[in-house]
Amino acid sequence: MEDLITKVYNVIWSDALVYLCLITGIYFTVRFKFPQLTQLREMVRLLFKGSSSDKGISSFQAFSLAISGRVGTGNIAGVATAIGMGGPGAVFWMWIIAFLGSASAIVEATLGQMYKEVDQGEYRGGPAFYILKGLRSKIFAWTFAIVTIISTGFLLPSVQSNSISVAVEKAFAIPPLFTALFLAGLLGFIIIGGVKRISKVAEFVVPFMAGAYILMAIVIIVLNLQEVPSVLALIVKSAFNMEATFGAVAGSAIAWGVKRGIYSNEAGQGTAPHAAAAAEVSHPIKQGLVQGFSVYVDTLFVCTATALMILFTGQYNVQTPEGGFIVEHIPGVEMGPAFTQQAVAHHFPAFGNIFVALALTFFAFTTIMAYYYIAESNVSFISKQASKRIIVWLLRILILISVYMGCVSTAESAWTLGDIGVGMMAWLNLVAIILLHNKVYKLYKDYQEQLSRKEDPIFDNSKLNFRNMGFWSGRKE
Repeated sequence: MEDLITKVYNVIWSDALVYLCLITGIYFTVRFKFPQLTQLREMVRLLFKGSSSDKGISSFQAFSLAISGRVGTGNIAGVATAIGMGGPGAVFWMWIIAFLGSASAIVEATLGQMYKEVDQGEYRGGPAFYILKGLRSKIFAWTFAIVTIISTGFLLPSVQSNSISVAVEKAFAIPPLFTALFLAGLLGFIIIGGVKRISKVAEFVVPFMAGAYILMAIVIIVLNLQEVPSVLALIVKSAFNMEATFGAVAGSAIAWGVKRGIYSNEAGQGTAPHAAAAAEVSHPIKQGLVQGFSVYVDTLFVCTATALMILFTGQYNVQTPEGGFIVEHIPGVEMGPAFTQQAVAHHFPAFGNIFVALALTFFAFTTIMAYYYIAESNVSFISKQASKRIIVWLLRILILISVYMGCVSTAESAWTLGDIGVGMMAWLNLVAIILLHNKVYKLYKDYQEQLSRKEDPIFDNSKLNFRNMGFWSGRKE
C-alpha cells in the first residue's frame, strides 16, 4: 500500500504540475497587467467594505474563511518541511508562487462568484459549479467535486490534526489519543452549525491568531535585525544554486517551494473559490481581488515570518534527496512543526514550545473547518435534496474519522496523503480556470471601466450576456 501511495504521489507531483502552476501564474499576471501590484490598494479597500445578508457573508468574513483555509499547518510545519527538503532557497520559490498565485487566485475566486447559486438559503459555489456552468462539462465537474470531497473530507484534515497532535505532545506531553478526542468533539459541535457558524468562528479567531503569530515573529526579527541582510542573501543565493552548502538540493528548492507554497496559500488549488462564492458582493471581481490579497497575507507575511524565525536561529536540518543530511543543526528533531517550536524556544525558552503549539492548533483547526465547508459545498453539488442530508452526515463522520486518524498516525503518511489531495485538485482546477479566464478578463475590464467613472462597480450581466449565470440580474439564459 505504501508503494502504491508513493507511486500515485510521484505521478501527481511530477515536474509537470510544478511548471503548470508557475506558467499559469505568469500568464495571468501578464494578461491582467500585474493586478497583484496595480490593484493592491483596491484589494485593501474592498476587504473592509460590504456587509453580510441572509444568504451570504461579508467580504471580510469570506476573507477570514478563505484565510482560515490558507493559513494553517502549511505556514508552520509546511515552511519547515520546505526548508528541510529544499534548503533555505525553497523560501524564495514560495514567495514567487505567492506573487504569481495571487493572479490565479483572482481568476478562480471571481469564477466562484460568477457561477454561485443559492442552496437552502445560503450561497454555494466553487470549481465544480463553474466547470459545469462555464465549460458545460458534467463529467469534468463531477470529477472535481468527488476529488474535492475525498481530499478535503478525508485526506487533508489528517495533515492538520497530525501537526496539532505533534506540537501539543511536544509542548504539553498530552498523548495523541486525548488530542484526537478533543479535536473531534469540538469540530463536531462547530460544523453542525453550518457555514454561518464556521465563518463567525473564523472571523474572530483568524485575525487574532495571525496577529499574535506575526507579532512574535516581529519580536524575533527585531532581536536579530542585524542578521536580516545575511538571511535574505542566503535565501536568494540558495534558490539560484549560488550557495555551495545547499547545491545538492538546488533542484529540490524549486519543487518543494512551489509544492509547499501551493499547499500553504492554496492559489489555483480550487479551495478558496468556495469561500469566495459565499460572499455578498455587487460585482464578482470584488471578491476576486479580496482573495488575491489573502495570498499575500498567507505567504508573504505568515510564511515569511516562520522562515525567518527558523533561519535566524539555525534550528533546522536539511536532508539530501537520498535521505542523508547536508546540515544537521538539531540532531534527532523530526522535520515539521518542531523546527518552528525550537526556533521560538531558542529566544523564549519558558513558553516558546507552548506558543507555537497554541498558534498551530488555532491555525490548523480553522483550516479543518474550512475544509469541511468546502466538502459540504461539493456534496450539495452532486446530491439531490432527498439524499443530501444523509450524505452530509456521512461527510461529518468521515472528517471526524480523518481528524482522529491524523492525530494517531505518522507525520510522513499524513503529509503524503495530503499532498496527493492538493495535487489532484490543482490539476483539475488549473485546467478549468485556464479555459475560463477570458470571461474573467471581460469582467475585469468592466470593473475597471466603472472605477474609472468613479462608480461603485455593479455587475449587470445584460451587458456581457454570459450564459448560465442565473443568480445575477440582467442575465441571459
